[in-house]
Amino acid sequence: MAGRAGALIVAAALAALTLGPLALVMARAGGGALGAADWAALRFTILQAAVSSLVSVLLAVPVARALARRSFPGRGLMIALLGAPFLLPVIVAVLGIIAVFGRAGLLNRGFEALGLAPLSIYGLHGVVLAHVFFNMPFAVRLILQGWLAIPSERFRLAAALGFGPSDVARHLERPMLREVLPGVALVVFVICLSSFAVALTLGGGPRATTVELAIYQALRFEFDLGRAALLAALQFTICGAAVLATGAVALPSAFGAGLDRAAVPFAPRGWRRVADALVLTAAAAFLLLPMAMVAARGLPGLFQLPPEVWAAAGRSLSVALPSAFLSVSGALVLALASPRFGLVATLPLAASSLVLGTGLFLAVHPFLNPTLVALPVTMLVNAVLSLPFAYRILAPEARALEADYGRLAQALGLGGLARLRWLTLPRLRRPLGFALGVSAALAMGDLGVIALFAGEGGATLPLLVQRLMGAYRLEQAAGAALLLVLTSFALFWIFDRGGRHAAS
Repeated sequence: MAGRAGALIVAAALAALTLGPLALVMARAGGGALGAADWAALRFTILQAAVSSLVSVLLAVPVARALARRSFPGRGLMIALLGAPFLLPVIVAVLGIIAVFGRAGLLNRGFEALGLAPLSIYGLHGVVLAHVFFNMPFAVRLILQGWLAIPSERFRLAAALGFGPSDVARHLERPMLREVLPGVALVVFVICLSSFAVALTLGGGPRATTVELAIYQALRFEFDLGRAALLAALQFTICGAAVLATGAVALPSAFGAGLDRAAVPFAPRGWRRVADALVLTAAAAFLLLPMAMVAARGLPGLFQLPPEVWAAAGRSLSVALPSAFLSVSGALVLALASPRFGLVATLPLAASSLVLGTGLFLAVHPFLNPTLVALPVTMLVNAVLSLPFAYRILAPEARALEADYGRLAQALGLGGLARLRWLTLPRLRRPLGFALGVSAALAMGDLGVIALFAGEGGATLPLLVQRLMGAYRLEQAAGAALLLVLTSFALFWIFDRGGRHAAS
């Protein structure tokens, strides 16, 4: 009963923090009308999300297929590498992409050496490129699960029947892809709908403005609260509709009951083996090169950063650590209570930091200067937005714990804090450490609500990197970006390793 009461409190707080700002937005947006520029921003938002999801999924299929059917040294490391962009601060990845594909980047320098005209990274193609960098690896991980869920027995039967690669693709792989790809594409589409930092740095002008970027401009530059509220309501509507569509097209958890394996047996040889090697090499280069450029440009100036960068890093840590603990604590309470709280836990996915930030800005503005509460609001919003990810990590382990030890704990009269201390925390240390690491890294690299609230002297590290880039102080921006990457991954490593070490 106590656990259920705690879950109800957390669920009510989460609903209030998600729907409360939305209610303020709706109230302020009442009676307004969207202009031509706003409809253009809506069209661009949907267009870039659709193109980004399509390209990400199309490129992910050959990479996932190559990983699924090939065993090679470093395969596990490459699969782990596919998770890096999810934790990489967006503004840092954008800086790396500019270093490779920008006007003075590696690609254009190669074009100049060949006497070709340079390419511009700004606009729709730049936004799509950045989204593919972030979401293609995520799509690969999801599609790879579908491939490895095909039972090994089916591949053995196919080999016994003399199936060739085209027959295997027709009877085993394509049916799996028809089930998996729609859900993967929708998940990526939802993520791309609310990518504020990418549009802010690579949008390139009014014709490449997303709804979230329009919200930011309405608040920070025009101070048009009514228009910002109307745009925020629109953003919540399209994100909510996309989340509902994603729930209706759920990813299958398995494709039959197969044995665990490292790779698909009976992988085709010949030119297909060479093609898989080329695909994996290209994917690794696409992921590693931008990160290597950030390291190469930022390392020389890492220990000569101005004091403002270290101050911003301190502010980011003061946001990330409490945000992670608050998010994981709430997710744990919901995960231990009942699967029915899963719907509430996923509610923040329909909102973005800009939507929640707009509502909280409207709530705070009449009473005090929003810059005074920039860090607490940023911490709270990050905790809310990372809770769905923490819940997804903890919920399966919590259900297994209840199935294995729930009755025994009840028979022993173990409840409350005693149950938490002696049963829950020891058994869930590994997923708790992983969830804390993910939440802290996400909060450390977030560039969303802080952009609305922070004044000139209150920037977090991601916001300061963006400002340094905007001021063309690229060497300092690279050094600050490298510091941000190192801090984000250090937080993830410390929490994740701590959880795994305590569980061993």
